[in-house]
Amino acid sequence: MIKSDFGQPAMLKFLILLTIASSMGLQTWMILFNNFAVDVAGLNGQQVGVIGSVREIPGLLALLVVYVLLVISEHRLAALSVVVVGVGSVVTGFLPSYGGLIFSTLVISFGFHYYETTNQSLTLQYFDIHTSPLIFGRLKSLTSAVNIAMGLTVFVLGLFLEYQTIFILIGVAVALVGLWGLCQNPSSADVVPQRQRMVFRRKYFLFYFLTCMAGARRQIFIAFSVFLLVKEFDCSVTQVAALFVVNNLINYFVSPMIGRAIVRFGERKVLSLEYGSLIAVFLGYAWADSLWVVMGLYVIDHILFSFAMAIRTYFQKVADPRDVAPSMAVGFTINHVAAVVMPVIGGALWMIDYSIPFIAGSIMSGISLVAVQWIRTDVSGIKNPA
Repeated sequence: MIKSDFGQPAMLKFLILLTIASSMGLQTWMILFNNFAVDVAGLNGQQVGVIGSVREIPGLLALLVVYVLLVISEHRLAALSVVVVGVGSVVTGFLPSYGGLIFSTLVISFGFHYYETTNQSLTLQYFDIHTSPLIFGRLKSLTSAVNIAMGLTVFVLGLFLEYQTIFILIGVAVALVGLWGLCQNPSSADVVPQRQRMVFRRKYFLFYFLTCMAGARRQIFIAFSVFLLVKEFDCSVTQVAALFVVNNLINYFVSPMIGRAIVRFGERKVLSLEYGSLIAVFLGYAWADSLWVVMGLYVIDHILFSFAMAIRTYFQKVADPRDVAPSMAVGFTINHVAAVVMPVIGGALWMIDYSIPFIAGSIMSGISLVAVQWIRTDVSGIKNPA
């Protein structure tokens, strides 16, 4: 667990419990969704694909958080978002149809994406530049632990209960934690007030660019890496499930180490390592001819996901403290722009040659590697906004 001696114990406890609840709801939904969609709702592949695209819409609309914050405080929006995740889980069990699953997917996705936006913003506001990487790393580690626990929990519950009952049980538990959060006030009067309007600044261009490229890289990974394992290397369901468990186990231990590395070595070196490694990983996807090699690349790829926290901590060092909340909302939207176009473009390129999307990912990683060399952080004199 995370020690509560980082200067904001109330906010830390608040974020820990809400992160656990949000992860519980999303992971349960992800584990059950495909089987529920096929076995109960009777959906086909095209319908599942449409729902996958619908799932990304709330990420594109994350910038609307700025306007929601005009009527509700940020920590209450975080808690309310977790309640929405729980409600989305409950609703899923009661709507086993194509239209019903589109609706419930939107509900749970809005809850998750809005919580992630506020979670990132609150972390950057309440913890200083030396502490926020540690918090991000620990929360990422905690999420991995929850994912493993929920996999085991759903497996056991699935032996005795129907899909609907599992969705309801987990959803109610998640919503109760969110309701607890609505009754809390972990805020501090010492934290710099946030601008309550959209913020776009030229000096944040590198943050915007790296965030967009990270979103594109994420979509190549999500859309095509497991598909490559299954389609080209006949990877079984059991092997894929085992791979997910291994990934979460590794990230439970590695994520805090990445946070400490950011503090020690700085964002430029950490992100350079990420993008330099990704060039090799994507080329490996494109040209490897061994299942075990590709599975190993998948594990490395998944580890490198956690390095993206350095983009946010870089922003914290160069930004006006009043711009954190609106910029996290804008950044989340920018990150999801690629979610709309990359799977479609990548799928078309896959039909020509499956290696092309991965070669494109390698090229984008090379461009990002060059871009991070422009990172400059003069943190002398920067004070903890908390």
